[in-house]
Amino acid sequence: MLCLEPILHCLEYAIDDLFTEDCAEGQHFLFPYSIMSTGAMLLYFLLLSDLSVVSTRVSAFALVCCRVVNEVFLFLIGVSFIVAAFACAISTLEHEDPSFAGIDNSAQQLFRITFSMIDGTHYDRLMDAPALMVTIIVYVIITGIFLMNLLIAQMNCAYASSYKDMLGFARLNRGKIVVDTIPSVAAWRWQRFCSSLRLEDRVEFGEGDIGLAGGMQVWEHSSLNITTV
Repeated sequence: MLCLEPILHCLEYAIDDLFTEDCAEGQHFLFPYSIMSTGAMLLYFLLLSDLSVVSTRVSAFALVCCRVVNEVFLFLIGVSFIVAAFACAISTLEHEDPSFAGIDNSAQQLFRITFSMIDGTHYDRLMDAPALMVTIIVYVIITGIFLMNLLIAQMNCAYASSYKDMLGFARLNRGKIVVDTIPSVAAWRWQRFCSSLRLEDRVEFGEGDIGLAGGMQVWEHSSLNITTV
């Protein structure tokens, strides 16, 4: 991204304003730099998603989303296949609608119909071509009714199967991130942390029982777990 930075290409023209992008050389790099910046921002927030391990519930929700998103990809693959089939079919149909002229235009319009990106006036214009209108109705039935409800059913089943174990997977994911982070911790800081645990001290099991070393003692009220024997 540094070689595409418009400010660097405009340094020789920066007289009054040092950090300027308003020059002929910088304008050539402005659009590709914006594309790289967009990707960098998305990757940055993708890395920030690792902070979800701070909360087990948020981490479990993120893991469920990752498992359910596979069903969305399958849905998009199915929709793309149906769009390609109907776009090729519409291109062979005799009609005078310029929006469906050719396979590429037909595919674009079909994707817009699937994701409800066209208004009702476009459907009114289709009434002048009954054969095209019938083809679009069949397409809407297949994608909007069948595939969309199938996607909802698949997502429900995927969520139900993942919900039972999502807390366990969240704890495993937290452990994985901790293990991956440990090599980046300084040796002196790690030694200080291990010393603060005092694992070499014996853990007292009860009055007069000094117990064994290598554990961490947690205090509790004597009335919580009463032993009568």
